[in-house]
Amino acid sequence: MLKKIKITTSAKKFYICLNTMEEEYIKLIFGLKLKQIRTDKNLSLFGLSKITGLSKSYLNEIEKGKKYPKTDKIITLSNKLDIPYDKLVSLKLDKNLAPIGEILQSKILKEIPLDLFGIKESNLIDIIANAPDKVNAFITTIIEIAKHYNFGKESFYLSSLRSYQQANYNYFEALEQKVIGFCKAYHINLRKPVSAQELEEILVEEYDYTINNEDLKKHEELLDLRSVFAPKTKTLLLSSNIDEAQRTFIYAKEIAYNYLKYELRLYTFPWIKFENFEEVLNNFYASYFAGALVLPRDVMTEQLTSLFNKDTFNKATFIKTISSYTNSPETFYQRLTNLLPKDFNIQSLFFLRFTHEARSTNYYLTKELHLPNQQSPHANETNEHYCRRWVSLRVIETIIKTKKNHVFDLQISEYPNDDLSYLVLSSATKDPFKEKKYRSISIGLLIDKQLKKKIKFLGDKKIKTQAVGITCERCAIKDCNERKVPPKILEKKNQNKTIENVVSELTKQFS
Repeated sequence: MLKKIKITTSAKKFYICLNTMEEEYIKLIFGLKLKQIRTDKNLSLFGLSKITGLSKSYLNEIEKGKKYPKTDKIITLSNKLDIPYDKLVSLKLDKNLAPIGEILQSKILKEIPLDLFGIKESNLIDIIANAPDKVNAFITTIIEIAKHYNFGKESFYLSSLRSYQQANYNYFEALEQKVIGFCKAYHINLRKPVSAQELEEILVEEYDYTINNEDLKKHEELLDLRSVFAPKTKTLLLSSNIDEAQRTFIYAKEIAYNYLKYELRLYTFPWIKFENFEEVLNNFYASYFAGALVLPRDVMTEQLTSLFNKDTFNKATFIKTISSYTNSPETFYQRLTNLLPKDFNIQSLFFLRFTHEARSTNYYLTKELHLPNQQSPHANETNEHYCRRWVSLRVIETIIKTKKNHVFDLQISEYPNDDLSYLVLSSATKDPFKEKKYRSISIGLLIDKQLKKKIKFLGDKKIKTQAVGITCERCAIKDCNERKVPPKILEKKNQNKTIENVVSELTKQFS
């Protein structure tokens, strides 16, 4: 039911509908405004209490956003503070508190389920109310950074999702059990590869889907899309360019939306836009479900155990393992990020997806995940040159030269600046939907005692070891044949350090 707050003035009546802003936010904004006005007039809470006749505790509750005063109390505050009534009840914050108002009115706190992170919304509101200036400075800083790096709402949602994945080591037992329950209910044998045909039958017979393989290709604007779902008629329009593995994954994802009973969802694959965080989260859950259905946990764990127990790494066997499930290495590598932390206790890893256009000098890191926190190879948004020694980039160069369907390689990447090493496995394929476009998918595993314990082939002498950096601009590696530009950012940093040391010596000399 729609609630309304009724506010009366001598000249008019107006209503604020709480479907545009939550009641607690209105209370908070009023409290922030009252506190701002009071401090501007150099009044303490005690002083405001004395001139208004309202108790200090009551005023404190108002300023914290826990209470909204009745009309007669607002009139009293207006008169004693010499502030127009309309200005006092306006939702517009003055001066430097405006960014807080923007955040509250945008309902961004409502759109992200804070409980996923163990955060209570009331706690955030208390923090904002108790230190509005500091919170405002923080929010303003974030907004400026976001503008500088073209960081929009979608990026914010995706970053929140990655944080949620990292907090759970990208493993979700409830979804794993849902997949097992689904397979039991529909007599699907998880020991055998699931087929597109059996999933299509479930969509048609159980969920009344209509599968349309013709109409999507009639629209050139939609050539990059693999599927579009029309909810009113339950029609699933599929691209004519998808292969069997892609069709299987799309069907599995549609089943997930229905079986998990998600009403808020995305209707295109890949997504075009999303309106709120729940759509992003449900899309992730559906994708996770599909991955767990197409790449069953028990079977994959057995195969990985066998692979890890070998003294040498067999590339052919690894590639064959991938192709036994799917033609999309990305699906396989993403599934690794679920199972390695849970079943092998390999919890420090990263996942990267690069895209590249033939004859271009640019490589774009379009997707990444770091467990449990950011590892050394990560996205850089300042147009720097990613290290060309990464296997992630080398496999793309190889597939362009060889024109193969799938190029795989691995290496041990050593980061001298961080004193860390990773075992990095990487696959490159041609983008099936874009001409002259290629992509690589990589997973990097931190080499520590746990990894050495779990993976015997780490001692394989055939695995290339390479010293690498993050970007050429920041890299200290000398005599690098792959370097694209000088290490100007690192040189500037070293120059500043030298200047700092000289200044320090001079200060000591003349102190």
